[in-house]
Amino acid sequence: MSNKPDTEKLLKKHRELIHSVDMKVSSHVQREQDDWLINTLMIAGYDVPFQFKRKKAYQNLKGARVNLTYYTEKQKIAGLDFEVMKVVRVRIA
Repeated sequence: MSNKPDTEKLLKKHRELIHSVDMKVSSHVQREQDDWLINTLMIAGYDVPFQFKRKKAYQNLKGARVNLTYYTEKQKIAGLDFEVMKVVRVRIA
């Protein structure tokens, strides 16, 4: 079963979203922040982190191939601006 129609609807509704297919996860880290777990993925060939939040722990994605729907965002840390990708949907390819 494909989620392609759902992804297409999401991309049409929110023009700032980017959808990437079959990306290899080189690193996956989860850390607690308040009541959330912040998941950070590093993708092979990219220098920016991909982040998403969940209430429960997520399976380790290191080495997995994933399809990601995300948008770019700037985060200010210690007075410096850093670009991060905010993931709205992650699917194992």
